[in-house]
Amino acid sequence: MRILLTNDDGIFAPGLEVLERIARQFSDDVWICAPAEEQSGAGHSLTLGRPVRLRQHGERRFSVSGTPTDSVMMALRKVMPGKPDLILSGVNRGANLGDDVTYSGTVSAAIEGALAGIRSIALSQVYAKEGMGDDVPFAAAEAWGVRAIAPLLDAPFAERTLVNINFPPIAAEAVQGIRVVRQGFHDYARGSVVEGTDPRGYQYFWFGLHGIEHTPGHQTDLEAIQDGYISVTPLQLDLTHGASLADLAGRFA
Repeated sequence: MRILLTNDDGIFAPGLEVLERIARQFSDDVWICAPAEEQSGAGHSLTLGRPVRLRQHGERRFSVSGTPTDSVMMALRKVMPGKPDLILSGVNRGANLGDDVTYSGTVSAAIEGALAGIRSIALSQVYAKEGMGDDVPFAAAEAWGVRAIAPLLDAPFAERTLVNINFPPIAAEAVQGIRVVRQGFHDYARGSVVEGTDPRGYQYFWFGLHGIEHTPGHQTDLEAIQDGYISVTPLQLDLTHGASLADLAGRFA
């Protein structure tokens, strides 16, 4: 099995090292192509206004001066000798839950793989509090990664779908198990804009997201993580709201 690894935290991110150790328990044919620098929040963006540069860091290990989407595209079209059987994106430092998957470069790299017809999985390690930096523990992801991925290797993936996995911010031995759940919905008001002044006296703003959550039930990725479970959520790329088609068609008739 040929596996492509990527992320949005960058080629030197500790979560990518964790992911490589997980992937090598499935195969020795592991390739890495990731952004040269952190691209968190990049979503499914593609670099169009400047050239993208490719750099090799060792055997089967490359970085791209662009987004996670750029990295997958470069891997598939310029780096790898053949199409991979599996794309793993992560392990992201921080959650990719609920609506936040639309911001996520980690999930978007898996989206690009799904668009190419490749089995693609995004993996993220939730952390307990803000400001942890490189001290975020990946113990749950490392201990449970193989168990979370293995059942998906021969599972049928519908066309243009991917799977999003999140690991709870607890010790590996405290994880309750794995839950397959739907995507949750955040309270949009939870976001914050932190205002400050830089050393030269100019005003700046820093976006933040906080854990005020709202879901219509108790069967989503948000609650699974709160309850100490690993969340596994199938996502689809067709954003069409089918129930609105007939009404809108009538309005334009």
